[in-house]
Amino acid sequence: MSVEKIISSWKKRQFKPVYWFEGEEEYYIDKLMDYAEHHILPESEASFNLSVFYGKDADWVALINACKRYPMFAEKQVVLLKEAQQFRNLDKLEAYIENPLSSTILVVSYKEKKVDGRSRLAKLLKEKAELYSTKKLYDNQLPEWTSELVGSKGYSISPKALALLVDHIGNDLSRMDNEVDKVLVNLGDRRNITEDDIERYVGVSKEFNVFELQDALVKKDLPKAIRIIQYFEANPKAAPIQQILPALYNFFSKTYVLFGMAGMDEKSMASAIGVNPFFMKDYSAAARNYQLEGVEAVLLLLHEYNLRSIGINSVGAEDASLLKEMVVKIMA
Repeated sequence: MSVEKIISSWKKRQFKPVYWFEGEEEYYIDKLMDYAEHHILPESEASFNLSVFYGKDADWVALINACKRYPMFAEKQVVLLKEAQQFRNLDKLEAYIENPLSSTILVVSYKEKKVDGRSRLAKLLKEKAELYSTKKLYDNQLPEWTSELVGSKGYSISPKALALLVDHIGNDLSRMDNEVDKVLVNLGDRRNITEDDIERYVGVSKEFNVFELQDALVKKDLPKAIRIIQYFEANPKAAPIQQILPALYNFFSKTYVLFGMAGMDEKSMASAIGVNPFFMKDYSAAARNYQLEGVEAVLLLLHEYNLRSIGINSVGAEDASLLKEMVVKIMA
């Protein structure tokens, strides 16, 4: 069951006695816990019928007693156990989960990992509870996820703005949601997010970023590439080398795949390598300007400089110096 389906069932007042939310992606867990805390019970009932425990400090006896208590002046009560991964007495919950009180809604967040599938608790959760497990999104899933997030709020985002935002924020969904909201607050009557909005409200330069460096490499524009690297040197947080090299490697890896797609149209190629068709002109230009042997050489250089960036065969070299040396060799 998805986050949306769980919340939808709650809105319809359809409840199970135990909910267990676990896994690596805190964004979804936090979203469900926030809804459970602030929306399952009306405000008039919450003061008497909402109990919140935190795993690190929770007393298991008090927690179980709260679960077994009957609601006051209401049909349901809600008991939340947050940060259950820090709760030392998880096994004490087994007896209650096996025979929960129907008037209690116990909601547990268990972040960063999952309960051992071989344990009795895991088996009970599968049988008796609504168990929802989360995992981190892969990097290639972030653009689609972010676009859908913006769409769910009633807005759209240009491909370039989306690429800038995803590259800047990375795989931090909570921060992504917050940054999108920050942009939307400033849009006024407009319904589309542009790259100017990302620059103005998120703080990403539309002229000096990984994508512009990539564009300079594609066009073999050395002066532009050096200007961008100098900007990165003066603004180390703008694009650290650990962010730049994987992004370039990903781009040229997908470019390399294109050489095996002779005869396919651009839309089909974009789908095959998992990119927005809007950006296919960049991949096609890279393939045309470097050819197969050139792209292979670029990938080898990126691998070499990735090793050098972590101190292998290049002790004490500055990141900017490594990047300048690398782009010169790539364009040679």
